[in-house]
Amino acid sequence: MLVLLPPSETKSDGGDGPALDLAALSFPELTPVRDRVAAALVDLAGDVPAGLAALGLSERQADEVRRNAALFTGPTRPALDRYTGVLYDAMAIKSFTKPERRRANKRLAVASALFGLLRADDPIPTYRLSGGSVIPALGPLRPLWRTPLEKTLSTVDDLVIDLRSGTYANLAAAPSAITVRVVTEDGQGRRKTVSHFNKAYKGRLAAALATAPREPGSLRTVISVAAAAGLRLDRTTPTALDLIVSL
Repeated sequence: MLVLLPPSETKSDGGDGPALDLAALSFPELTPVRDRVAAALVDLAGDVPAGLAALGLSERQADEVRRNAALFTGPTRPALDRYTGVLYDAMAIKSFTKPERRRANKRLAVASALFGLLRADDPIPTYRLSGGSVIPALGPLRPLWRTPLEKTLSTVDDLVIDLRSGTYANLAAAPSAITVRVVTEDGQGRRKTVSHFNKAYKGRLAAALATAPREPGSLRTVISVAAAAGLRLDRTTPTALDLIVSL
């Protein structure tokens, strides 16, 4: 199976991996677009005020732009360790055993405005770029990513569980993927989408699916694995699940 995760705005610093090598990343067919976006992002970092404006940052976040300048020279670390924030904290990645981490590296992929799609163990530097950003030299990112990324996602033969946020789902569709909505349910069975705890519950689900001893290959197994982790999934359509939570 493949679980599609959103990235995070926040990222850990440092790392002990070699400098970024775009051609060495998973899904090498995406390298031409990665080259264009990365080069434009580095060029943009040479003008801090323009970088702040394009990335929607304040003057206090100028260091975020400067990090982009070191995109090809800074240290790297696996994507699963680079991204931080609510969803990744909820996954409790540091608690994974070695076998669980190997399974997670195989089953998890991260959507990215810069890299398109990454495996969990792909080595990347820290950077700042959101799916909704507009790089002046390139324009909006969706027209760049949509065709090549949808082609890549269409070749995935495994069961795909799509946990991406709207911004990253908008960059490219994932054909035949199963989407997950986090909801609450009242006494009459009426469901309401959850926003505040959405990332945390998706993180818990991702961790359960990524580390299960037997790879979930069907929706029935996905639902069973989630239940064993204390999570209630309900299939609402052939391609959609509700993750029902109590708040």
